[in-house]
Amino acid sequence: MSIRTVLLPLFVQVLLTFGLLFWLAALRVSALRSGVVRGRDVALREQNWPRRHMQVQWAFQNQLELPVLFYLLTILAVITRSADLVFVVLAWVFVLARLAHAYVHVTDNDLGRRGQVFAIGALALLIMWIIFMVRILVAL
Repeated sequence: MSIRTVLLPLFVQVLLTFGLLFWLAALRVSALRSGVVRGRDVALREQNWPRRHMQVQWAFQNQLELPVLFYLLTILAVITRSADLVFVVLAWVFVLARLAHAYVHVTDNDLGRRGQVFAIGALALLIMWIIFMVRILVAL
């Protein structure tokens, strides 16, 4: 697999994370400027933001949790040259599930659907890690 092919899902995940960050920043700046929220009411991470802001905040925060394992695995797969078609397909499954998870989070936030797409992504990532570990350990 080419480096570009292996890294493309990672790049999409990074863009999702930054997209949510900039969206959240715009919402917060607007709320502060309009007076909907006062700085002193949120300065120490108090949960005094409007519900919509919290949805985007948690969608962003979620991109800094499980995806860390995806970033690490992708970098390790590139370094060890162990990424193949299965790796890339599972990487896309993971990233598409993250996109769906973020979408559900910022729309109706249905916990059932959010949980399902989270589980799909987590399972894809777990399979990626198991395959990677087995390949590395068997090669020793």
